Amino acid sequence: MRIYNLFPLLAGRFSEWRPHLERAADLGFDWVFVNAIQYAGYSGSLYSISDHFRWHSLLVDDRLPPDPRLQWQPAREAGRERGLRFMVDLVINHCAFDSPLLKAHPEWFEWEGEEIVHPHCYREGRKVVWGDLAKFRYDEGKPLEAMMDYWLRVVGFLYEQGFRGFRCDAAYQIPVEVWRHLIARVRSSYADVVFVAETLGCRPSETAALARVGFDAVMNSSKWWDFRESWLLDQYQETRGLVGSISFPESHDTPRLAAEVNRIPAGMKQRYLFSAVFSSSLMMPIGFEFGFQRMLDVVTTRSTHWEEPTMDLCMFIRASNEMKGQSRALQTDCRLELISCPNPNVLLMLKVDEASGDAALVMLNKDSQNHQPFWCDNLYRVISARQGLRDVSPEFRLDYLPTPFEYNLRPGQGIVLVNS
Repeated sequence: MRIYNLFPLLAGRFSEWRPHLERAADLGFDWVFVNAIQYAGYSGSLYSISDHFRWHSLLVDDRLPPDPRLQWQPAREAGRERGLRFMVDLVINHCAFDSPLLKAHPEWFEWEGEEIVHPHCYREGRKVVWGDLAKFRYDEGKPLEAMMDYWLRVVGFLYEQGFRGFRCDAAYQIPVEVWRHLIARVRSSYADVVFVAETLGCRPSETAALARVGFDAVMNSSKWWDFRESWLLDQYQETRGLVGSISFPESHDTPRLAAEVNRIPAGMKQRYLFSAVFSSSLMMPIGFEFGFQRMLDVVTTRSTHWEEPTMDLCMFIRASNEMKGQSRALQTDCRLELISCPNPNVLLMLKVDEASGDAALVMLNKDSQNHQPFWCDNLYRVISARQGLRDVSPEFRLDYLPTPFEYNLRPGQGIVLVNS
């Protein structure tokens, strides 16, 4: 999957989505992930859902036909016309603290005496409590059937609206048996549904447990890798035989990469290319292609925050997305190994899809500000290709690959070679 994250509060009302969908398709994405768009509670947060069967009020145009659900349809058709499939958040770990569900089904929630329990997390050792949310209660044993019936109705509603993928928010906070039960029930009715587990921040064992209950993909942490430590490869090996994974250079929950790399295009290209080659799928949020610097916010972001582009990475992103189609090794979480390189500032990574025999060799300059030399006595031996070695890099492709091979990598540049 090549996923374009259309952040709804930045894109604006449904009636304003068409140009963003057209751009996503032109860039070579085949999925559009839309963050939670259901009706929000008091805080207005996308992830504080009050009514699962209505749309968020900021996405609806009061000047258009009275049924808000119909306003989504033109955007849906615009995406379909361009071959895009839609994915949306499935948030079953909490809801808005002022949702009618608390009165209708208090037994579905966690309570401390007469007070509702709010979800929390720890950031830099500090406890952060989301006071606008109410936490659902799931027993470790058999899932509560009434709740499962409700979530099945929610999935059915979203499916009827054209969504074929579900990114399951904070999936590791829900018992695996709940997911096993729900995914099986959904697939018995909707066989073409794709489930993605949002697993950032959980232990590798928790990710592996989720991978075994029916998810099609999990999120990986390649965005934070320093190109040196072993932890990312350990995470990759933990799940690669079970499920595919999704890389991203930034997400709606992280600072904008353009701000982190001081608006250096080479740094942006470096991280996007790595996301494209590392795992089977990749995701990019709206605005990355133009070097937006303002972090997205699930409460306060508005379409008026659309920024003046500081760069245009569209050609590079399109070429990188097309590159993934050149080899099965770039489309799967297959065997991956790091190869020792004389220059420690160059990453040399080999991916081999053993089922097809396809292999990809990646040379990546870890330094996004300086040139770095690379030398190899025999590239063909490294990738086990006797002939037909091709450069499929998104830019600066080489027509000739001599033996020995010597090259001065531009700042942040990556070279991707595949066998035939």
